[in-house]
Amino acid sequence: MKLRLLDAGDELLWHEDLPAEHGEPDREALADALGRAGRVGATGHRIVHGGPHHGAAVRVDDEVLAELRDLAELAPLHQPPALDALAAVEEALPGVPAVACFDTAFHATLPREASTYALPSAWRERHGVRRYGFHGLSHAYASRRAARLAPGARRIVTCHLGAGASLAAVLDGRSVDTTMGFTPLEGLVMATRSGDVDPGLLLWLLGRGEVSRDELEDALERRSGLAGLAGTADMREVLRRRDDGDEAAALALGVYAHRLRKAIAAMAASLGGLDALVFTGGVGEHAPAVRLAAAEGLGWLGVALDPAANAAADGDADVGAPGAAVRAFVVTAREDLEIARQVRSALG
Repeated sequence: MKLRLLDAGDELLWHEDLPAEHGEPDREALADALGRAGRVGATGHRIVHGGPHHGAAVRVDDEVLAELRDLAELAPLHQPPALDALAAVEEALPGVPAVACFDTAFHATLPREASTYALPSAWRERHGVRRYGFHGLSHAYASRRAARLAPGARRIVTCHLGAGASLAAVLDGRSVDTTMGFTPLEGLVMATRSGDVDPGLLLWLLGRGEVSRDELEDALERRSGLAGLAGTADMREVLRRRDDGDEAAALALGVYAHRLRKAIAAMAASLGGLDALVFTGGVGEHAPAVRLAAAEGLGWLGVALDPAANAAADGDADVGAPGAAVRAFVVTAREDLEIARQVRSALG
């Protein structure tokens, strides 16, 4: 559980990362930590799924909590622990306004052609089936930061690469396409999640009785991605093993980079071109080899990295090759700044 305290000028005053016990926040440790933070005027909470009714941050009340708990099955790895953490903070800070900031909200601007699945209309209407997109807090900050680093860049693809991974196509500050969909399973290869899989394959497995629904969910969420390909979910370990000649690790990196390049090109197509490419998140910021592997197949699009700048990047950095048509940046993930901005907006 990550705690960050910002002042009115967005200066980071204090931070602390607390371990969770069995997936739940340690309430005593949390209360002690918040006691060290000093006076808190409001709290902002990253909530992965806001569903169809929350296109912006909202002050938390009982009705909002009930709605968000109903969405837990759509993001089972993230929604329940985030709501548990919210409850624990409210218990430690009674009376302090709490604001839910949604990873789906940034993608509420997706045009209908990008958000609609070609499924029976009854499903879409009855169940709110659509592409929501995720990592919106990270994409919102990274795209805004890139626009400042590259004045005049209107068409920006942001690559949030961490344990979860997704891309966003951002036009003039608005998300117009993204790789994740109804749940955070769609899209890129991730640490333990599969990303795109032929739904016919899953139906085939279920129909043969090879796996149960619960086994299928567990495999897609927790035993696929890098873990399924290389036996480890840690990109650092995948790279180390690849460099040592491990064939499974080399394949895992190859599949990861292949899907990433395809998705970047798809996002650029949704934008009608590309002005800036941004890497953020744990892998995006700290794995130069992954950035290089992504860019190597995108020269035709105008993407080229400077090998020395890419290898030395630390914090926000321009890693593009001199003269490249597309600007390329590493941007430090700062969801805390985006959450603070949205808290102020929600509370007026």
